[in-house]
Amino acid sequence: MANNILVLNGPNLNLLGSREPDIYGPTTLADIERDLTAEAAARRIRISFYQSNHEGALVDRIQAARGEGVDFMIINAGALTHTSIALRDALAAVGIPFIEVHLSNVYRREEFRRRSFMADLAVGVVAGLGAAGYRCALRYALDLGPSGAG
Repeated sequence: MANNILVLNGPNLNLLGSREPDIYGPTTLADIERDLTAEAAARRIRISFYQSNHEGALVDRIQAARGEGVDFMIINAGALTHTSIALRDALAAVGIPFIEVHLSNVYRREEFRRRSFMADLAVGVVAGLGAAGYRCALRYALDLGPSGAG
C-alpha cells in the first residue's frame, strides 16, 4: 500500500472543465484534486499534486519525488505522453511505481496519441474513463500497490 502519493499533470490539464469538454469532460483539475484528497485523507495517506505546462518543470518534480519519500505516482502527462523521452528517462531514473492516466480513450483518437513513451514503465494505464480514471489509479495504489501487479 502506498503511503505518499504524488499526482502529476502535464500541459493544458489546468484548463480541464473548459477545454474541449466533449472530449475531456466538465470536471476541473481542482475537482479531481478535491476528490482524491478526500479519499486519501479518509485512509490517512499523504497525497500531493503538481501541474505544469513545462516539460522541464515536470522532470524536476519527478526527480524531487524520490527525495521526498513518494512511493507511488499517478501521472497524466497530457501531450507529453506521446513526445517526451525526457519524462520517460526521469521516471526510469527515480524508479517510483506509477500509473499513467488519460481522461479520453487515446485509442479512439488520432494515431499519434496511441503511442506512449511511458506506458511500458508504468504499473498500469487507465484511459477513457474521464475523471474516474484518477480514482481508479488511486484506489489501486491504496488497496493493491505495486506488489499487486500481475
